Amino acid sequence: MKTKALSMASIVLFAGSMLACGRELSMWYDKPAKPGMNEALPIGNGRMGALIYAGSDAERMVLNDNTLWTGLEGSYDDFSKMGSYQMLGELRIALPGHKQPGEYQRTLNIGNALASTHYLVGGVRYQREYFCSAPGEVLVVRLNADKPGGYTGIIELIGANKEKTTGGNDGLLFSGTLTNGLQYETRLRVLPAGGTVSVVEGRIEFKGCDSLTILLVAGTDYVMDYSRRYRGEPPQSRLVRQLAAAAAKGYETLKTEHIADFQSLFNRVSLNLGVTPGDRMALSTDRRKVIYSEQGGDPGIEALMFQYGRYLLISCSRPGGLPANLQGLWNDSNNPPWHSDYHANINVQMSYWLSEPANLSECHAPLFDLITSQLDPWRKFTAAEKRFDTPAGKSRGWAMRTSHGINGDEGWKWDVTANAWYCQHFWMHYAFNGDKTWLRNVAYLVMKETCEFWEAHLKKLPDPTAPSTSTGQAGSGQAGRLVVPNGWSPEHGPHEDGVSYNQQIVWDLFNNYVAASEALGVDSSYRARIAGLRDTLVGPQIGKWGQLQEWMVDRDDPNDHHRHTSHLFAVFPGNQISSVKTPEFAAAARKSLLARGEDSRSDVNEWSFAWRSALYARLHDGENAHRMLQMLLANRNTCANLFGRIPPMQMDGNFGITAGICEMLLQSHEGEIELLPALPKVWPTGSVKGLRARGGYTVDIEWKNSAVTRFRIASPEPRELRVRLNGEIRTVRSE
Repeated sequence: MKTKALSMASIVLFAGSMLACGRELSMWYDKPAKPGMNEALPIGNGRMGALIYAGSDAERMVLNDNTLWTGLEGSYDDFSKMGSYQMLGELRIALPGHKQPGEYQRTLNIGNALASTHYLVGGVRYQREYFCSAPGEVLVVRLNADKPGGYTGIIELIGANKEKTTGGNDGLLFSGTLTNGLQYETRLRVLPAGGTVSVVEGRIEFKGCDSLTILLVAGTDYVMDYSRRYRGEPPQSRLVRQLAAAAAKGYETLKTEHIADFQSLFNRVSLNLGVTPGDRMALSTDRRKVIYSEQGGDPGIEALMFQYGRYLLISCSRPGGLPANLQGLWNDSNNPPWHSDYHANINVQMSYWLSEPANLSECHAPLFDLITSQLDPWRKFTAAEKRFDTPAGKSRGWAMRTSHGINGDEGWKWDVTANAWYCQHFWMHYAFNGDKTWLRNVAYLVMKETCEFWEAHLKKLPDPTAPSTSTGQAGSGQAGRLVVPNGWSPEHGPHEDGVSYNQQIVWDLFNNYVAASEALGVDSSYRARIAGLRDTLVGPQIGKWGQLQEWMVDRDDPNDHHRHTSHLFAVFPGNQISSVKTPEFAAAARKSLLARGEDSRSDVNEWSFAWRSALYARLHDGENAHRMLQMLLANRNTCANLFGRIPPMQMDGNFGITAGICEMLLQSHEGEIELLPALPKVWPTGSVKGLRARGGYTVDIEWKNSAVTRFRIASPEPRELRVRLNGEIRTVRSE
């Protein structure tokens, strides 16, 4: 493949822009991003985010605040009016005379969360730098040049709902109220060096400036509190304070604080999967990705993809804010696909599989906060649904539909065991961190209530004389066993009793509840009750062609290449099926997984490959796990900016593949720590530092010739544990 040659000056400029955190953690491009979400570079502080398009003469940045949602507020009787995540607006900078630049580059360094644009016009080197600061609660854009007086142009702040932008005192603002009463506001201020700045007709005009620092803050009156109808104080006074504080600190202090805050999370984990050839490293990321798709042989871009998932989660999911939705913090539409909502049949959960093993436990917190803030309206939804009535009256607890928003609203199609799948994340957080106070006061209460719901709704199978394809009833061998009634295997097949997806998720809930009750030493009688229900559930079954059945009825088609692999939940993220403890079921799961395939003519796409990577890793199949990573990085499944490509884009595959790589390198779900359980041959030598294992352990591994050569396991206090490596089991003491 031919590539455009870079000049020596361009190479020097490129290298200098990335040395701080290493080229291996940078993405770069030699042309501006096209409209849409597939090429622009993302920055975010957990609540506010931007997509950067980086035109030389016309910068455009799409702005988001993750609390800007439509949706009914205070009414819970119309599922069809679920809310939609909205784009906030745009920041535009016109720079006349900067057309046809030389030596153009735009870069995102995910190691320090700084984006930049460099180019040469008329012998002057221009640079723009961008970051979104969590400690400063501000988005910052810095325009600089190597010659005084180089900046003349116009700054515009444009709302996405035709708001009127006003200005004064070197600043701009717009505000508005959505139809659901949500108030929002965005404010901008310019700090110039040299030249003149004036506000004219709702825009800022600047002339002959040496540099400019643009500060932008945004917010709404949303709070995650049903008792307050999800509304708090208007954002105006808060934003005024934030903007004044940021201006008082100045650019360098804001940048220093931002990098320190970001790296306190990001630097916990480092990954080396091998050396990428220098000629590949010299290519722009989009060209490098094309060659990787065709030839492979680039461990650096695979490690970059791993770290990119961590970068994105840090950037869009911080304590005190909302969790990642389908487009994260980078939605460019007021009519986004699937409302840019929370899909609870795989997508939300996949977005958080990486949080614990990839050492970003704090980033898991927004998911728990959102779930607990929605429970009251979800209980009302559930009580209003006739199907959940019991002989004793109205149901206790809560069930969920497949999609939901942030105002207690729910959308498409009941996914009855999504409540139990959400509970898995509460248990996962405890399992990795061991915080019994949090388990007792938060997680346990949610898990127990969900167990009570399923205790009331499981169905005991009668003693039929033959299977029935209309009801999904099993033969007499299942008589007296328990099933989830009228379930579904998303988004695939009929609604019927005993669907494997539902059975496995409820088993996981009950199993985790028993462990939580034991950890806290409470509710022993109810624990025994739930353990008994768990052991009475219809379990996994092997079908006529050796597959793991998706339904109680043995109807699986070996030529079915559906994107979902819902009946393999028990392999991952569950642990009911494992290569060590249940090898027959593991073999059947592998047969099902292989049959699903990845034909480009099928509907297998982005997130499907991320899930399958983790599934193969759990089955100790490193070669296929790695092949799924390759498929995800292929051009049909990821964009030029490495976002997942489900038109226009989704974030879950980005998060999911990071979790899949974690599973290839480290597993801890079977009461021991296994090092390199699914290492592919293409990573014969490497190292990883900072991965987390259940039990509160932090693990470093080095390997050569595909064998562990050194490892370190640390914990808050020294403990003995079992470690499986290089084909043997050792008992070691953590540091």
